[in-house]
Amino acid sequence: MAWFRRRAREEPEVAQNTWLVVGLGNPGAQYAGNRHNVGQMVLDELAARLGASFKSHKTPSRVAEGFLRPGGPKLVLAKSNSYMNTSGGPVSALAKFYDVPPERLIVVHDELDLPFDTVRLKQGGGHGGHNGLRDISKALGPDYLRVRVGIGRPPGRQDAADFVLKDFSGTERQTLPNLLADAADAVEAIADDGLLAAQQRFHAPS
Repeated sequence: MAWFRRRAREEPEVAQNTWLVVGLGNPGAQYAGNRHNVGQMVLDELAARLGASFKSHKTPSRVAEGFLRPGGPKLVLAKSNSYMNTSGGPVSALAKFYDVPPERLIVVHDELDLPFDTVRLKQGGGHGGHNGLRDISKALGPDYLRVRVGIGRPPGRQDAADFVLKDFSGTERQTLPNLLADAADAVEAIADDGLLAAQQRFHAPS
């Protein structure tokens, strides 16, 4: 019985209004600035706002936790330690650990089909050839929420796979902080107001 009580105290305290926010990308310094890692860049912005830092977790991920405000939604920010195309296992383990259903899972990812500096929100749907989304959908089904961060299409005949594994251009980097802030705002809006209200805000013509 004493062992059970100790074990219970070690389990995480999960808030009723908890959102698991996963930023997709590849691990390692050589990938950190790639377009494919923009989801993890957004999580860095969110962690800075929460005053939280990423720490190792018993799932194969690094996790930072915090509340948007006292009594407000709790965000569990997670970066997988695995590569993009094997994101499903770590995300599934995180969802199970925090007991988060798909409708409270927000995946932040790069999106070739949106112009650079564009943010769009959706729930469910296909993976559009994105290997990270493909693997998560295979593990959990497609009904999770997505914050799609536009990186645009590669110029000329450049291969898309090469394009996403390159760093943002110098011109793009001038605008990148605004894009990361917008995507972080979108995550917070979903957690605070729900998907529909957040879509009305971020999909409205500028």
